[in-house]
Amino acid sequence: MPRFPSGFRWGAATAAFQVEGSTRADGRGDSIWDVFTRTLGLVLDGSNADVAADSYVRWRDDLALLAELGVDDYRFSIAWPRVQPEGAGTAHAAGLDHYARVVDALLEAGIRPLPTLYHWDLPQPLEEAGGWLARDTAARFADYAALVVDGLGDRVGQWITLNEPAMTTLQGYALGTLAPGRTLMMAALPTAHHQLLAHGLATRVIRAAGDAEVGIVNNHTHVVPASDDPADHLAAGAFDAIYNRIFADPVLAGRYPDLSGLGLDRMPGLEDGDLELIAAPIDFYGVNFYNPTRVAAASADSEFAAAGLPFEPVEIEGVPVTGFGWPVVPEALTEVLVSLREEHGDALPPIVITENGASYPDEVVEGDDGGRRVHDPERIAYLDGHIRAVHDAIERGVDVRGYLVWSLIDNFEWADGYTQRFGLVHLDLDTGERTRKDSFDWFRDLIAAQRG
Repeated sequence: MPRFPSGFRWGAATAAFQVEGSTRADGRGDSIWDVFTRTLGLVLDGSNADVAADSYVRWRDDLALLAELGVDDYRFSIAWPRVQPEGAGTAHAAGLDHYARVVDALLEAGIRPLPTLYHWDLPQPLEEAGGWLARDTAARFADYAALVVDGLGDRVGQWITLNEPAMTTLQGYALGTLAPGRTLMMAALPTAHHQLLAHGLATRVIRAAGDAEVGIVNNHTHVVPASDDPADHLAAGAFDAIYNRIFADPVLAGRYPDLSGLGLDRMPGLEDGDLELIAAPIDFYGVNFYNPTRVAAASADSEFAAAGLPFEPVEIEGVPVTGFGWPVVPEALTEVLVSLREEHGDALPPIVITENGASYPDEVVEGDDGGRRVHDPERIAYLDGHIRAVHDAIERGVDVRGYLVWSLIDNFEWADGYTQRFGLVHLDLDTGERTRKDSFDWFRDLIAAQRG
């Protein structure tokens, strides 16, 4: 492994709904994901997150794993329904107290807390009032952010506002494959703008409270046209706009991309002054990356054409795939990072890779010492390739400051339930037992070697 710059930070990530469990503990309210998982047929294996990794109870066990890894940073999320069970009103003390204990313990262990204010768990009462289709939800998010920053801001020096607004819009409101499960197609686009507005309002709140750093996390994919056909290039441009640029350009450049390829001349929901809020300077830009996407013009009889979309993703042939079937192309991460640098130049803030990882069908076996082991060479190869890809981007002039693995521990993988395992640590779904995978040891040793 090549040497990373001095001060480069290593970490791991989780999200509240995926690991905490205890969904009814200490006055926590329902989120859109609680409601989604109770609807028969929406989660692949029929499971829910009522227990998940039980991290609301066993957070000290997870902190011990983080300390053993030797990470610099731990990215976790704060569950909005624990702080405001109804999505409004004063802070719920039990919820904030839990995160205060976590933050204090992380700092005592020498690990920097990197909390995400919103990782998809919108309080259900707000969804019933319109959810992210309603502009008022952005204002409610700013109120919530103020409560959290007031309670934890004396100990937290870095904040992430939103995680992957693209997936909330595209899968949550357009396609219905994630919570809240709405199938609005192009009519979902106001949710993109309202989430970005929420980011801008929360950024203003954080700035007003002190000198903490603030950033946002977008997931990016490297979009490749399926052929040299001009129609495929136009389709790839439209896909890039709706997946990457609608969520990145307003934050980084203060504008929305050209939406004519999607049949639009203006971003729905945009009002005067919004872009100035959204484009307020941030201290770091979080990039989540898992795989590239190959795109063709939508065939006439495809579901994409039927939905009025000009593109359809197609298979990338000749490359390995993860347990999700996602293509493994590490150099695509380099291209994403370099493209961001080329597009935005000196206006691009330092980048942190806030999620990167892979799911594989792990199996627990008995080790030579009689203990439990999980051998996951494919995950190690995936991480090795993508970490090298980050280094390649740094060598090409991109200011990348950190890399966080997704994920610390196997968890509830949204609509796929427990059928996909991303963790460096294996979770026994029956007992909650945590078993270190070979990738855990590999990442621990990598961090130690980089410091050496």
